[in-house]
Amino acid sequence: MMMKTKNQNKMSLFNLFNKPEKENQPAYQVGQEWHYHTRSGEENSTLKIVKTEQDEGGVIVHIYVSGIHLVSPGSSVGFVDYISHLPLAEEALIGSITRLKNDRCEMPDYEFGYVRWKTAYEENKAGVFSLPLKEILQYLESGKYK
Repeated sequence: MMMKTKNQNKMSLFNLFNKPEKENQPAYQVGQEWHYHTRSGEENSTLKIVKTEQDEGGVIVHIYVSGIHLVSPGSSVGFVDYISHLPLAEEALIGSITRLKNDRCEMPDYEFGYVRWKTAYEENKAGVFSLPLKEILQYLESGKYK
């Protein structure tokens, strides 16, 4: 038998009509735009949370990153200024974000990248980043992943 404290037993009409706050609800949500710990020169870069999903390994947070200058020899101008889809472990996102910029941003086009990733992920040919975003960008720019 579980015992209740005196304060847990109190009930009022006010409490009946108010929703209890969800415990352990993450501070981040789909549709938000966040500032994060950026690389030098990319201080105005932000990330948008476009999707979250639960996996046996934990929560995967899918983001769109804009305002970067990522060297990319395959690009016609030699760099890209956004990444339409990156899958992050929840801890990596939490370790990256600094402050909320916009609670309800316009959702970018990320679906193509997500579907390609999801297909490869289900075939064990893709993974989830566990590094802070700043380090992920450095890794991608290094070309070591190829």
